Amino acid sequence: MKTLAQSRLARVLVASIALTVLASVAPSANAATKTITCYKGSVVKKVTGIQPKCPTGYTRTITCYKGTLVKKVTARIPKCPIGYSRTKPTATPTATPKPTSTVKPTPATVAFSGTYTGKISLLWGDNFVQATSVEAIGVGNILGLTELSGIGSAAPASQCDTFNGSGTLSGGGNTLKVTFDSTAKACAEDADAPTGITFTGNALINGGTGKFAGATGTLKVTAGAFAIKATVAGKSEIDVIKFTISGNINTK
Repeated sequence: MKTLAQSRLARVLVASIALTVLASVAPSANAATKTITCYKGSVVKKVTGIQPKCPTGYTRTITCYKGTLVKKVTARIPKCPIGYSRTKPTATPTATPKPTSTVKPTPATVAFSGTYTGKISLLWGDNFVQATSVEAIGVGNILGLTELSGIGSAAPASQCDTFNGSGTLSGGGNTLKVTFDSTAKACAEDADAPTGITFTGNALINGGTGKFAGATGTLKVTAGAFAIKATVAGKSEIDVIKFTISGNINTK
């Protein structure tokens, strides 16, 4: 009897131990494992386990780029949408604009010659002559300065005497300013009006605008002529005027 009891007790103990072992092993044997993908920048790490977790610093979220657009994707196996890439675009450095240098025109001496024809408005008396306006159009090698305007005056004591005058040549957005110097002289053909007047002289260049800004030089006026028609002093009149200009212009 003792032997039988001991045998039964042993079997019970063996069965208990077996059940205990099976109970401890069974969950591991039956639990399903899975694999996840973890990301850290461009580094990819796969982790397998019953409850896998990403290591410290890793995440299951990826960052996708499309030009300046950024999209974060989280999934068991995250993928970038169509058109997106995991490669971050390299920023194109902005080029520093080079300072624009102002190119100064090269100083030059240019020849000028032409004939101007137009009208002169006169007011004259016994001891004075005033050209209240001169308007003329030029032709020739006049560098685009086709229009002339000016004024003048004189206090003649004889048939030939000096006069003062200034004018502006213009055209193409440029101007040239001139002033007659002390060599300017006008001569009347007769002592009394009506009579023809001839004039010559040096016109000094004293600047301008556009390509003639700061210009200098001397232009010689020759073959200048107009006629006084009125016979009564103090009367205004408009007459035809014509003259030739030639010389050199020094540009800056």
